[in-house]
Amino acid sequence: MRIYYDWASRTWFSSNSSTLGSNHQPLSIISPQAARDSLAFSLFLQNGNAGPVIGILTGKGKDQSIAGNGPLFKALQKSLLEKSGISYVFTPEDLKDNSVNGYIYIPRQDKWIEARCPLPHFVYNRVPFRKLEKTEAYHKASRFFNEKAIPFFNPGFLDKFEVYQLLKDHPPLQDYIPETILVTGPKALKDFIRKYNNVYLKPANGSKGKGIYQLIQLGKSISLNGLQDSFRYADFEHFWNQWDTHLTNKSYLAQKGISPAKIEGKRFDFRILAHYSGGKYSVTGIGIRQSQEQDITTHIPNGGVMIPYESLRTKEHDAFIHTVASEAGKLLEKTKGFHGEYSIDAGLTDQGTYVIYEINSKPMSFDEAWIEEKRIEELTRLFFSLSGF
Repeated sequence: MRIYYDWASRTWFSSNSSTLGSNHQPLSIISPQAARDSLAFSLFLQNGNAGPVIGILTGKGKDQSIAGNGPLFKALQKSLLEKSGISYVFTPEDLKDNSVNGYIYIPRQDKWIEARCPLPHFVYNRVPFRKLEKTEAYHKASRFFNEKAIPFFNPGFLDKFEVYQLLKDHPPLQDYIPETILVTGPKALKDFIRKYNNVYLKPANGSKGKGIYQLIQLGKSISLNGLQDSFRYADFEHFWNQWDTHLTNKSYLAQKGISPAKIEGKRFDFRILAHYSGGKYSVTGIGIRQSQEQDITTHIPNGGVMIPYESLRTKEHDAFIHTVASEAGKLLEKTKGFHGEYSIDAGLTDQGTYVIYEINSKPMSFDEAWIEEKRIEELTRLFFSLSGF
């Protein structure tokens, strides 16, 4: 059916009596003349209710403008419109009792409009910053969706140490996890470094490789190598005197270093994108990232390059990747809530064993165009399914 939005009156209309959104907001009857001057959308009609209406939850940046992954939001709106759905972007502060002050993307004009929107049938959590998920506004919005029985994923950002603890107690995945500790004081860290000599220090709540250091102990001396800087210390005590505040205030992990497999002398990692599909968790796309200037991280913003998975594909890689994607989804759902989408960073050692580095509940855009296109397809399909349309 066709529905219309009139900017001037901030009102939704249709040509017959029906409702819109999860709160079944009544639609006014519109005249043919008024329809020509309004924005038109095609939606499905189910028991007199038009939809699906998808809410994309994001946040505001420092200048109070809408933040988040704009290209993803636009691509999702295009896909939904093509399949007779609609989405709008909103922040927790935009939520009212029976409406939302949302932003709708209009592809043919390549512009956003502000609109008074009905409550969504489904909410996709893309709040871009961890600190925003700790605000009262976010918690209030989350409670609101639960009370209104509006489906919602993903529940929130994942803490790396919490994920490690979940994985190490999950038999199908525990063999892939390098030993990891939370840095809480000098003794445990000193013992950990003495045990392995090569460890990685990672922020428990970091992303994109930021703040990661490789620590190597030779004899008593310690070298600490980051993406942009390196340090040398005579012994552990000199290192700890310089770094104790930073490591404990920012909640750092120490993880056993691995000796990675390499292609032409450069390490590589797997980037795995997965979605909930047909009652199970399945791989959507696989990319390979290879480091160039440093061996600490393979992220493209840090100088990594893309390699097609097909160039390295083996039956063993396939089996590992499909197992970890399926099991990670089930584990997350059981322990942290439903995750319709997530990505996994994994690697291979020079001994041929596999390693899981981390799981991300809000994947960044993939640089492979075909993976990003398939991602949009999978999300659109999920939105229709989970919203009841």
